[in-house]
Amino acid sequence: MSAAPDHEALLRLCFEEAAAARAKGMHPFAALLADADGEVLMIQHNAYMPDHDATGHAERVLMTRASTSLAPEILRGATMYTSAEPCAMCAGAAYWVGIRRVVYGLSESRLKVITGNHPENPTLDLPCRTVFAAGQRPVEVIGPLLEDEAAAVHIGAWG
Repeated sequence: MSAAPDHEALLRLCFEEAAAARAKGMHPFAALLADADGEVLMIQHNAYMPDHDATGHAERVLMTRASTSLAPEILRGATMYTSAEPCAMCAGAAYWVGIRRVVYGLSESRLKVITGNHPENPTLDLPCRTVFAAGQRPVEVIGPLLEDEAAAVHIGAWG
């Protein structure tokens, strides 16, 4: 039997990737998908730039990639790790793809405080747990976790 995934280590990898996205001039968000053993299957940065795709959230793009390239049995055991709590759109994408767990760093409510009413991130403060609770199958949620570390990459990024 394999060891349980190291949620904190995988989240910290997301924070590093979010910082890398910011360094490239993109919004400071990242997500990754890990299998049931905690092996990273794919990583995704926010994809708002260069085309100003308002639906280019890292989590939504990651879920699209996962659903078109991974078998359902892999997805059923997978966990999405994300630097910030999935918004309603991203939580919906995770639900439809069929993953079993979401682990996130920064809460939507704290993100809203940091970003304010920024036109490129009009944060929808709707907990992902609320979105998942409306579904017909359970999605485990762990977070916020390491929230101060998750918030650090956003400080000064939203003008």
